[in-house]
Amino acid sequence: MIEILLGVLAGVILGTISGIIPGVHANTLAGVLVGLQVIFLSLLGPVALACALFSALITHTFVDAIPSTFLGIPDADTALAVLPAHALCLEGNGEEAVRIAALGSACAMVIAVPLSIVCFLLLPSLQPWFDWWIGILLIAAVGWMLVTSDAPLWGLAIFLVSGILGVFALRYAFLGWHTLAGSSAILMPLLCGLFGISVLLTASQGTVPEQQFRGIRIPDRMVARSSILGTAAGIAVGWLPGLSTASANGVLASIIGYDRDRRAYLLATNAANTANAFIGLAALFALERMRNGVIAALAELPLPSMGDLMVAGVLAACAAYLITVWLSRSAHRIGRLDNLLLNRVVIAFVVGLSILLTGPFGFLVLILATAVGLVPRFINLPAVYCMGSIMIPVILWSFGITWA
Repeated sequence: MIEILLGVLAGVILGTISGIIPGVHANTLAGVLVGLQVIFLSLLGPVALACALFSALITHTFVDAIPSTFLGIPDADTALAVLPAHALCLEGNGEEAVRIAALGSACAMVIAVPLSIVCFLLLPSLQPWFDWWIGILLIAAVGWMLVTSDAPLWGLAIFLVSGILGVFALRYAFLGWHTLAGSSAILMPLLCGLFGISVLLTASQGTVPEQQFRGIRIPDRMVARSSILGTAAGIAVGWLPGLSTASANGVLASIIGYDRDRRAYLLATNAANTANAFIGLAALFALERMRNGVIAALAELPLPSMGDLMVAGVLAACAAYLITVWLSRSAHRIGRLDNLLLNRVVIAFVVGLSILLTGPFGFLVLILATAVGLVPRFINLPAVYCMGSIMIPVILWSFGITWA
């Protein structure tokens, strides 16, 4: 038990650090830990190191609401959630946005842990059937988004162009540097360009409005509904191969709609993010499949039991909730910052980080993704159609069309 607690402590610290840095995914942190695992194994031991990795992943899913809200820069799992969170911040409700995100993650933890155990016991025998239906389900979700759109032809065009860009980035990901996060690092410039820098370039100038917390203004019934929807989406994409939380966010956008009810959508997407982390652990033990970089890093270590890691994840989630709420209380200080200067600093940081993680090829992807991401803003369409960058590669993979 001491090793578990030690691992949780280390993981919460590391996950908080990775979470508050804009554009950084927990996969990057996992790459660092695995690259230095000989040192960390001697310091922590295999059980504590495994618990630290999983705790860092869970903590990151809570804390990454901070840069997504106040800086408008996503990681691979919070791309669409940036839009309503940043909008709430510009209305002076940034602290509320962060607390809603933390509430969604906490609710997901309560629901996802028992459901992960159920999936571990019951679903492996049905896996071949699930694998075949992924592409069909995603096509149906995309069709629903398009037929309910105000401009379906523009939406389809943006979806297809972003999908081509996603296929290009993943097909030639080997051209990028893999200094810390492995081949999945290419998602960082791809999604930061589509959903981060494109937003900051068109953001208003001046200062960030004064932030005031007036309570969480979302009905209890909507909390329950959004938590269940988000957790279900997170579990689905966490169990099914080839999908990610970004895919879940795209589907949730067609059900809830971040332009219709930003608070409910924000809660649901963060619930999906945390649920995805827990179900990914169950998929590792049940199917020996790795759903993200942290889980892949875990697979390289001598693992403790699934129960031990679940306990570590629950403890980390409790600590991460308190840390996220505490950090959100500093929101009033954001109002004293110059918005234009802050945007430029964040853009420069993301560009530098993209080059560090993925090299010149990643920088090229970042430029192309930013150009595509600007189109919906210029023609006043939701940015959800840019999720073609993730969904089209997954659909092609589902039908056996790969680029390996």
